[in-house]
Amino acid sequence: MWAWLVPPAAHAASTPFCTPDPVTTAAQQDRLLRFAAVVKDTLTASGQRVALIARSGTNLDRFGVRYSHAGVTLRASPVAPWAVRQLYYACDEHQPRLFDQGMSGFVLGSGRPDLGFVSLVFLPDAQAEPLERAALDNALALRLLGGRYSANAYPFSATYQNCNQWVAELLATAWNPEPAPADAHPRETAQRWLLHAGYTPTVFEAGDPVTMWVSALVPLLNRDDHPAHDLSAWRYRVSTPRAIESFVRANLPGTQRVELCHNRTHIVVRQGWTPLPDDCRSGASDTVFPFE
Repeated sequence: MWAWLVPPAAHAASTPFCTPDPVTTAAQQDRLLRFAAVVKDTLTASGQRVALIARSGTNLDRFGVRYSHAGVTLRASPVAPWAVRQLYYACDEHQPRLFDQGMSGFVLGSGRPDLGFVSLVFLPDAQAEPLERAALDNALALRLLGGRYSANAYPFSATYQNCNQWVAELLATAWNPEPAPADAHPRETAQRWLLHAGYTPTVFEAGDPVTMWVSALVPLLNRDDHPAHDLSAWRYRVSTPRAIESFVRANLPGTQRVELCHNRTHIVVRQGWTPLPDDCRSGASDTVFPFE
């Protein structure tokens, strides 16, 4: 996502949509598989049945954003324990789909084999249980799937949807105590709940009108769903893993987080909300698994 981060002259060769994953060496694949195993062990050790999960991937460092893709990982997934239910864009079909992906595939899909991050958020039981039910309800999950994908979808419009917005709307549907009217659109109902509950999207400042103009030319980025006042200020407001995590942390006391990272030499596991360093250095209280 976010091809407008790439300089205009590089778009033809470097647009990150629907491009093959980079070729990985045997050593890189081994490290990624070992990293996925530690992620699964961390999930199992939590004693929980469901968690919000996010991975790094698309480079959003310019905006100080580490994570680009979120999903829901489920111990009782019909695919495999701790598979990730997520929205993805099916390039061959040119439309969004829901996909249950094993943890190894989820980690391997990050696109950065020598440095990667995963965030796990564990919710209080009162919110975890309805989220698990909603995520495992195929009919409900599909009703929340939008028909058109946009990487920079505006969170309070049903025109488009991105992967993180599907997660946000799933949370809203699971936690909304009021049943939606029979004729209500489930995505619009979820968005109204998010708005009233104080959900705050991440703001991406384009910085100048040229960048905004370039973004309009990039496939799977759209502007027509965003408010005019945002466009005139050269910014987009978008659902990201950071926005989702900030929302649940602010509204659900007792929410816990574990962050994991890997580089070429080791894996680090950190408990709590203090972020890991960008180079995956460990701190005094972190758990470290060296690659030997």
